[in-house]
Amino acid sequence: MFENLGDRLQSAIDKIKGYGKITEDNISDVTREIRLALLEADVNYKVVKEFINKVKEKALGEEVLKSLKPSEMFVKIVKDELVELLGGEKKELYLSGNPSILMLAGLQGSGKTTTIGKLGLLLRKKYNKKPLLVACDVYRPAAIDQLKQIGKQLNIEVYSEDANPVTISKNALKYAKENNFDYVLIDTAGRLHIDEELMLELKNINEEVKPNEILLVIDSMTGQDAINVIEGFNSNLPLTGAILTKLDGDTKGGAALSVRYLTNVAIKFVGVSEKMDGLEEFYPERMASRILGMGDLMSMIEKAENVIDDEAIKTAKKMQKGNFDLEDFLVQLKQIKKLGPLENLIKMIPGAKKMGLSNVSIDPKQLAHIEAIVLSMTPYERKHPEILKASRKQRISKGSGRSVTEVNNLLKQFEQMKQMMKQFKNGNLKMPF
Repeated sequence: MFENLGDRLQSAIDKIKGYGKITEDNISDVTREIRLALLEADVNYKVVKEFINKVKEKALGEEVLKSLKPSEMFVKIVKDELVELLGGEKKELYLSGNPSILMLAGLQGSGKTTTIGKLGLLLRKKYNKKPLLVACDVYRPAAIDQLKQIGKQLNIEVYSEDANPVTISKNALKYAKENNFDYVLIDTAGRLHIDEELMLELKNINEEVKPNEILLVIDSMTGQDAINVIEGFNSNLPLTGAILTKLDGDTKGGAALSVRYLTNVAIKFVGVSEKMDGLEEFYPERMASRILGMGDLMSMIEKAENVIDDEAIKTAKKMQKGNFDLEDFLVQLKQIKKLGPLENLIKMIPGAKKMGLSNVSIDPKQLAHIEAIVLSMTPYERKHPEILKASRKQRISKGSGRSVTEVNNLLKQFEQMKQMMKQFKNGNLKMPF
């Protein structure tokens, strides 16, 4: 998501950097390109008009025109306005109940049921507290079974019963209080479109359990129609936030840039992958930085902190000293796999696009092949790779289903890595530039 928009905006901003000074004419040229980029990304035309007017007004102000580096001031203005467009400050969940109640609403196919499992996992990880998932979609075939399967996968309890959604919600809340659950997450039914029956049911659930948060789940690939969906729900329910799903898909991103401005409903979470840990808190400032190619190191660091365990940290320290073996290498490999697609992480590096890294494709099968080779060694061989001669390499090759050449290449690369780490430690590494 946002890749085409990001490319177009960065191209326009690079143009202004080439000008010796900022004038009304070249500001108009650049903002015209920005306007086209936003419209092509499916951003609502009212939002685009307001955004461009604000950027122009600030860019032609005395402070910018008299600045020693006007192009840098312009970049800052664009970023600040983009942050404002996306919602300004990050909006936290309101979790003050005992238990806290979160109700998810949305149209059928928006990804509500999967998202509620992801949200339960995220809350448990972040606050180390106990969530309960509540199955209130009694109409869609297999919806309750789907939620139970998600709950089993995540080891999160699911409450369900043969009753109407309002009764289920009421009884689930009573059950949560009796069993010391911290969060109650209610999965409601959806429809193919907004109708009176759906809205009446949601209103009745809201009146019965009085949730702390009512979060609207929106498929970000809906495009301009996402605004109509939000306005339809928001006119019937006191929405407290939105969750945009499928941001990893081929979507233009216009919905995300229009939602807050047109509806005043804050985006609180975004779905970034199909995996159960693929839900992230939404930070307007970080998203603006990503769109403008400035990277997102904070999200990258947080992602690493969430998956890297104590064993991996000890192993990393050994690697820094150049004192590690293939057993340690295997530990690090498993941590890397937990981080998800590496190309997504690379995109968070500031300037990745200009360094030619944004289109890097890393085949996860390659990591699987390396892991298979290392796992085909005995524990002693992993600790003492120097003993690996021809007969042992052939056995490892057969056990892993990889060629002897691949085994040799891995051992060679591993040895080079060890040598490089030792040079780093001794301060003798000569950089190739």
